[in-house]
Amino acid sequence: MNHRFHTTAKRAAFCMAALPLAISFSAQAQYAEATTELAALDPVVVTAALAPRTANESLSSVSVLDEATFRRQDPTSLTDLLRGQPGVDITSNGSFGKSSSVYLRGAPSDASVLMIDGIRLRSATAGGAAFQYLDPRMFDRAEIVRGPRGSLYGADAVGGVIQLFTPDGDEEGPQPRISVGGGSFNTQRLSAGVSGREGGTRYSFAGSHFNTDGQPIRRGGEDKGYDNTSALARVAHTFESGAEVGVLALRARGNNEYDGGENDFVQQVAGIYGELPITDTWQSRLTLSEARDELDTIDNFGGSVIDTRTQTARWQNNFQFGAHELIAGAEISEDRVSSTNDFDVTSRDNTAVFTQGLLDFSPFAIQASLRYDDNEAYGDEVTGSLALGYDLDNYHTLRASLGTAFKAPSFNDLYWPNSGNPDLNPETSKTVEVGIRGQYSQWFWDLAAFQNDYDDLIAWAPTPSGLWAPQNVNHARIRGAELSSGVEISDWTLQAAFTYLDPEDKDTGNRLARRATQSVRLDADRELGDWSLGGSLVAQNHRYDNAANTQRLNGYGLVNLRAGWQFAPLWTARVTVENAFDKEYETTSDYINAGRAGFLSVHFGQ
Repeated sequence: MNHRFHTTAKRAAFCMAALPLAISFSAQAQYAEATTELAALDPVVVTAALAPRTANESLSSVSVLDEATFRRQDPTSLTDLLRGQPGVDITSNGSFGKSSSVYLRGAPSDASVLMIDGIRLRSATAGGAAFQYLDPRMFDRAEIVRGPRGSLYGADAVGGVIQLFTPDGDEEGPQPRISVGGGSFNTQRLSAGVSGREGGTRYSFAGSHFNTDGQPIRRGGEDKGYDNTSALARVAHTFESGAEVGVLALRARGNNEYDGGENDFVQQVAGIYGELPITDTWQSRLTLSEARDELDTIDNFGGSVIDTRTQTARWQNNFQFGAHELIAGAEISEDRVSSTNDFDVTSRDNTAVFTQGLLDFSPFAIQASLRYDDNEAYGDEVTGSLALGYDLDNYHTLRASLGTAFKAPSFNDLYWPNSGNPDLNPETSKTVEVGIRGQYSQWFWDLAAFQNDYDDLIAWAPTPSGLWAPQNVNHARIRGAELSSGVEISDWTLQAAFTYLDPEDKDTGNRLARRATQSVRLDADRELGDWSLGGSLVAQNHRYDNAANTQRLNGYGLVNLRAGWQFAPLWTARVTVENAFDKEYETTSDYINAGRAGFLSVHFGQ
């Protein structure tokens, strides 16, 4: 198995280097209007630098999944869309809402940041974000920025940042959309929404429901179901002066069954913002937001309730100085925990100031940033980054960067009853990266190599009293390389990614648990008049489920197929077959993922 994977990976890497494939990206209208094929292949992103920059100008390793990608692949879960993207690895305790972790360059969910329209979502107790509870039909764009972003986003932006965007409503007049479908495991999917623009007002309203009987998550077990109901409301108004105000609310709630119990969950973000052009060169934006993660569990131990809430006020100022830009701001946030578990401390606040310079001395570019965080629970941290870019010619850009970040100890790490350690320090990291991007009229490629050194990793281990408690003990080094490439030409949209990772525990010499070292993803789609055909291949090599590297989980290869038929104006039928060859695989020990599954859906709207 391992030899076959190495052969496949080498062939895939050679093909990407010799015949780069492509990704067609369509930037949202609020950021930029793609007027040429080059603009579509070099999308505008905002996550990497807190300001609109093309992927090439961002001096970052960044991938964009656009609206067309969401629509073509129509995944049942967000993690299926992310799996195998450059630098991205997924582990899960089964399919359909089961606990998942998204690794960015080997950093798990609690060391990477998830944003939804600029609002951060995570559990303050567990530390990470529950990606599995977010319905992909609520979003039409994702930006994946790999590498440390602590100097821009504060705690936990060690592996990088994933930002999801909801529909903006940039087309004139109401644009309704409806989708109805279902398939294997008695799965039903319903969604409806309307978005549009009336004068200076943009709006988007949507709702969705997903329900499935599920499948066993352990061999010989019973089906474990999952349901999710989500709602979205987003309204923004731009005045003639250029000032803008807007509100956003996104809420997902449902029920998830697992071995030994079930839970009711709520994931929610809400915010209001105001943006004001104070002068022609000074733009100021104030955002007030709240994120909630709620979990009501019933299990063999009687159950528990853990609700976390994060409220944030963020003030950001962008100053233009010709080709240069300065960003400066401040952020105040507070985490609160309400739980049936008796935490010694139930709240903590964080105050931060940050600044960044984006300097363009064409063909040289410099990006430098610095942030200071002062946290009530674990003290203060200073993070920074420096990125340099050089345009070798009109098509190739060389980049190099150095950045620091830290992962904050969670409420569980600090205050879990009878086990928490309030003296923990944050994990810290330093990353060095070099990369080069080739950007052409119809295709591109991007190659990056990096090394991330971690200190004071938090590890739970048994104490002399027999209890488990966290300590700052481990040191780790993660080095790797990423190659992504693609083309959009004629009726073809092709994209590919290869990731190599060497995640080592420096104290033991073992591979860090649950990380694959090689990953390949290939996506191919073609338009054939009223029809479209496509497929995806995701292959990864083996991983270990434990730190001692004694529990080996075999590698796997997945093939997903899809087809669409526009049978009338604004009407489309889609068929997807996930895991077409019925591969049985696991990414965490004893938890199996779904086998072959087919889904049919009918869509109305753009």
